[in-house]
Amino acid sequence: MRILVVEDDRLLNNTLCYNLSAYGYQVDAALTKNAAEHLCKKQGYDLIVLDVNLPDGNGFDFCRDIKDRYPDVAVIFLTANDMESDMLKGFELGADDYVTKPFPMSVFQKKVAALLARMKKISGGDCYNDGNLSIDFSEMSAKLSGEVISFTPMEYRLLKILIKNPKIVLTRQTLLEKLWDIDGNFVDEHALTSTISRIRNKLETPDRSYIKTVYGMGYMWIGGVGR
Repeated sequence: MRILVVEDDRLLNNTLCYNLSAYGYQVDAALTKNAAEHLCKKQGYDLIVLDVNLPDGNGFDFCRDIKDRYPDVAVIFLTANDMESDMLKGFELGADDYVTKPFPMSVFQKKVAALLARMKKISGGDCYNDGNLSIDFSEMSAKLSGEVISFTPMEYRLLKILIKNPKIVLTRQTLLEKLWDIDGNFVDEHALTSTISRIRNKLETPDRSYIKTVYGMGYMWIGGVGR
């Protein structure tokens, strides 16, 4: 799970990032609304931890914009203001939780873990969603940045193998064997290379990479990281 922390208090930002990373999440940090927008264009997120008051704007506007583009991303607001009207506004914009500063870090970690666990349960085991790319393997449907994208049955099979083994180098031989087992037909080296290439052409941009080639070994799913 990948989290973006948008908080202009550098000490609190660092503390949040450290503690969330210790929980095993991949965490990026932004001190301003502009920096957060830039990161969201390069990388999809499962959760955004968002300060209401930012030096170059407010979190409500950012939440509205990000929810319009990526409706599945979760948002937890952070604020020193516990006014009921602000909390209601946050929830109306699609926020999943609202935390008033100061707060115990242990409680915050549990809130994040519970929210992400619910999201994972809802998404089901046969789906993938990183905030930018969403794939439903059971329906054989996919969207990239909100736009429908088409894959062949072979591409779906290869994507599922890669996605189910994130950050693990899968050798070409392993992939060939798994594809052969699934399809019931022989898949050769040329077909594998062509399928990887087609998937990359559909998903990747100069700023975003999903599949890493580990030369001399094979391929690894890296989940839409910025180049």
